[in-house]
Amino acid sequence: MDTMFLAILIGAGLIGISVVTSLISFRVGAPLLLVFLGVGLLAGQDGIGGIVFNDSGTAYFIGSLALAVILFDSGFSTRLQTFRLAAAPSIVLATLGVALTTALVAIPSHSLLGLSWEESALMGALVGSTDAAAVFFLLRVGGILIRDRVRATLEVESGTNDPMAIFLTITLVELASAGGFSGDALSWGLGLAFLRQMGLGLLCGWIGGHLLVMGINRLRLEPALYPILGLALALFLFAAVSMVDGSGFLAIYVAGMVMGNRKMRGGPALRRFQEALTWLAQMTMFLTLGLFASPSTFVDVALPAVLIGLFLVFVARPVAIWLCLLPFGYDRNETAFVAWVGLRGAVSILLAILPIAAGLEHAQEMFNAAFIVVVTSLLLQGWTIRPMARWLGLVVPPRLGPVDKVELQLPYGGDHELLVYRIAKGSPVAEGERIPRWARPSLVVRDGRSMKVLDSGRPQPGDHVYIFTAPRHGALLDRLFARPTALSPADEAYFGDFSLDASRTMGELATLYGIKVPEGAQDTAVGEWLTQRLGGAPARGDRVVLPPIEIIVREMDSDTDVIRTIGLSLDPGEDRPRRVPMFHNARDIIGSVRDWRAARRRFAAKNG
Repeated sequence: MDTMFLAILIGAGLIGISVVTSLISFRVGAPLLLVFLGVGLLAGQDGIGGIVFNDSGTAYFIGSLALAVILFDSGFSTRLQTFRLAAAPSIVLATLGVALTTALVAIPSHSLLGLSWEESALMGALVGSTDAAAVFFLLRVGGILIRDRVRATLEVESGTNDPMAIFLTITLVELASAGGFSGDALSWGLGLAFLRQMGLGLLCGWIGGHLLVMGINRLRLEPALYPILGLALALFLFAAVSMVDGSGFLAIYVAGMVMGNRKMRGGPALRRFQEALTWLAQMTMFLTLGLFASPSTFVDVALPAVLIGLFLVFVARPVAIWLCLLPFGYDRNETAFVAWVGLRGAVSILLAILPIAAGLEHAQEMFNAAFIVVVTSLLLQGWTIRPMARWLGLVVPPRLGPVDKVELQLPYGGDHELLVYRIAKGSPVAEGERIPRWARPSLVVRDGRSMKVLDSGRPQPGDHVYIFTAPRHGALLDRLFARPTALSPADEAYFGDFSLDASRTMGELATLYGIKVPEGAQDTAVGEWLTQRLGGAPARGDRVVLPPIEIIVREMDSDTDVIRTIGLSLDPGEDRPRRVPMFHNARDIIGSVRDWRAARRRFAAKNG
């Protein structure tokens, strides 16, 4: 009995300490997940806590369950619009990118750690994927606003690449345990296993997500039970798919994305429930892995592991990212940022437990090396994401100032939702703008007193307004109740000197600014031409230079992804963001080859 209470005391105490120490992260800019990991290390057998925890099976179980919760929340929070914006490049990164990174990291692992090639490939698989928890925290909680396409790429990649890393790790552990690689195992066996696991995960996740929504919508439960049921069914799907040799992690991510993008009873409650539970899962996973580690055994592999981590950050990840994004039209700055935001996290440490559980000869060395690689990544990349985004010119000014909004779900079957807004000082409504009739305001709460809308008079800053509206109108109401964000001179440079309707034709731009319009594009709308030029996936902040001007995507229709307004910079050479001297995309390379061939022809004609 005392042991049970002691375990509760220790667990609750560590989580409480982690929450309190999170203030350090927000004040000094340290990666928050590194703080959680540090608390676990301090409480472990080599720290001041002296807690001995060396049960690899229990550690892997806790970590896997926490990862499933995190991936479910990642999928639930991913809008289909975001997924469509970067689906193809993200999936390539999550599959081919992880495989390339694995192969590249195997090279220094073999030479620096003295591992066999089988074990070196396994080491590469352990650190081959980015960590969803780390990336989602930095991009969402950290408040880093970057171009939509780049942000979508990073979010979708981090949420979908874990299944590939897990598949590679488990497969390589099995091959290493069986005595090494064979030609048949690498060709047919590996390929069929990959198709089976990923295919089952994708199919079961998609079908399961729709079935879960249909089932939940047919039940009449207490409101507090819906989020519990939703998560329980998602975890049931995760376990069931895993038991039939599919990728349960991919299945729960896809199911989460399906559920998050469909109308479902208890949806807002599940979203709030998931937010808190995901924080708990992240803390639990990092604390567990910190407790499991023994820093006193790191000494022998510390230097080689740091070198492998630096190779991963500066060579393996950039090369893999560049090759994968080559055909997708990302400019050099965007590719460089995607390469830099390759944070390794708890997944790498979690996977490093598998070789220990399998009893491989150098399992402890691989675990220690993976742990050090993760710490190196979090220290180097996690601390520099924001300045790197600024240096590369990818930070996008906020569309709106602060807005406080609470979504309340109405009884199922209605086509409206109830939104509660707190009127911000300086917002259009506070300055006299009328609330539109289609919004149906029903109640105003001022200084703790409820009153009818007709009796409340002019809206005041700090008022809470209860509004019934169709879900599609939420973004429009945000503009009315949020404090407007004025563009600074730097923001004006980012979005151009002035704006122009995207329906204007390229021929009109040529007449006004003397640009050379591509052949056949005279009568094409600027917005349509930009969409074609950017590969069919424009995002706010994307830009194309047509000397002597630069055309910038300024505003887009949130429902149709059509460019509505463009910005024009009349001096694109001034205040342009710095560009890295590498990561050219396919279009740049083809253009350079054409220019080189044209120069050769001119030289030959001149001297021949």
